[in-house]
Amino acid sequence: MIRSISSNWRAWTGVGAACAVAAALLVAVGPDGSGAPRAATASGHRWVTDDAGRALILHGLNTASSAKSDPGGMPWIEEKDVQRESDALGSDFVRFLIQWRNVEPQPGSYDDAYLREVETRVRWYGRRGYRVMLDMHQDIYGPAVKGNGAPAWATEADGLGVTEQEQWELKYVEPGTIRAFDHFWGTRSGGRDLRAHYAAAWAHVASKFADDPAVIGYDLMNEPWGGSVQGPAFEAGPLAALYRRTITAIRAVDRDSWIFVEPEAVSANWGLPSALPRLTDPRGGGDKARIAYAPHLYPLPMDLGGGYTGSTKSQVDSTLDSWREQTEKTARRLGAPVLIGEYGLDMTLPGAGAYVTKVRETADAMGAGTAYWSSDPGSWSPWDKELKPTALVPILDRPGPRAIAGDPIAYDWDVKSRTLTVRWRGAADVLGGTEIYLPVRYFPEGGRVAGGVQQSWDAKSRILTVTSGAGEHTVKVTPAG
Repeated sequence: MIRSISSNWRAWTGVGAACAVAAALLVAVGPDGSGAPRAATASGHRWVTDDAGRALILHGLNTASSAKSDPGGMPWIEEKDVQRESDALGSDFVRFLIQWRNVEPQPGSYDDAYLREVETRVRWYGRRGYRVMLDMHQDIYGPAVKGNGAPAWATEADGLGVTEQEQWELKYVEPGTIRAFDHFWGTRSGGRDLRAHYAAAWAHVASKFADDPAVIGYDLMNEPWGGSVQGPAFEAGPLAALYRRTITAIRAVDRDSWIFVEPEAVSANWGLPSALPRLTDPRGGGDKARIAYAPHLYPLPMDLGGGYTGSTKSQVDSTLDSWREQTEKTARRLGAPVLIGEYGLDMTLPGAGAYVTKVRETADAMGAGTAYWSSDPGSWSPWDKELKPTALVPILDRPGPRAIAGDPIAYDWDVKSRTLTVRWRGAADVLGGTEIYLPVRYFPEGGRVAGGVQQSWDAKSRILTVTSGAGEHTVKVTPAG
């Protein structure tokens, strides 16, 4: 999660050549794509789908930052915490952090005991109807350069150091970090082919979870950083090459799970363009492909502090507009659905609740899923340090469709009128009904359906199922009673 590099942009000037590369990034990517045609949805009507062919609108949390520092790589949660989350938020999705250092502690040697612990936690979510995305997480490359993610044996810093920084993100431009990334990407000669190890590690993970019904897919790398190669040269070069290699390795053991790819974070997170090229799925093209786009969203003006208020609010709104435009443009180029892999804010800041609401409304307008950062108790979380609900809970606990039997057109939640409107084009070859989540805070007795036929209502899961066939449907749901 890169949030506040911008607030210390001037401090980068003392880091030497790495600073020049990073500073040039803003110029390199530029305001490309303005005026590009807008699709009705983020991805030209492509969606993450389930095995029945229904479009999935996934919402949940990241679990969890605590896994980064835990020696065993496990998050703070117990099964009761997953149940609390399900009850309070109605979540149906989790971005679950794993790390290369735990998967492959020694070259070519995989820790299956660690993966069994991951499997245990995946099962907790699966029993509650969640879909799990496994995220190979890194920040500042790995522990050997004062970050997390990569194992020590895969860290080639050539003796260069990394100094701790008040803003932790500034460690990305420390000499040792830059050198470790350069060796990993193969942009500096003399190192080992660490990318081969990385792709093989992913294949090993995928072989363990290919048949797990709860695991929807794999996020190949958290917030990629190019070291001394930045911008389009990095995304279209070393990053795309790693993605192609890893996709091929995963598809050798798992033909069906979704594969999620991220852009270079330090530009795309702020609403700047991505140069990530279209990636081929060995499954085939068109609807056969299962590659999705999972950018993060941390608007640059907020990095300067002050929350979502005053002049910062207008700057953030402009950034959100740019972020949506650039995300949709990249998604169309990739032919991929969109899921916001991370977004969030310290809820003690002024306007934080309005900001999170704005992001969720933006996601709904795009037809994108979301994973809020994160489940760790604290000021960013739905839970405080005593695990009591924070003001974030009623914001995230939002009505909306979960699975749509066809191609979604639009959906909208009007909190004032307590009306949820869902429009879609039905498809005869899609199995199952359209599932809609109705939280108890707005729909204590369930929902009243207009424009469709209610098939079932599950008061425990708060899921209303509506039957549909071919043709266009507009369903409005209001509180029953």
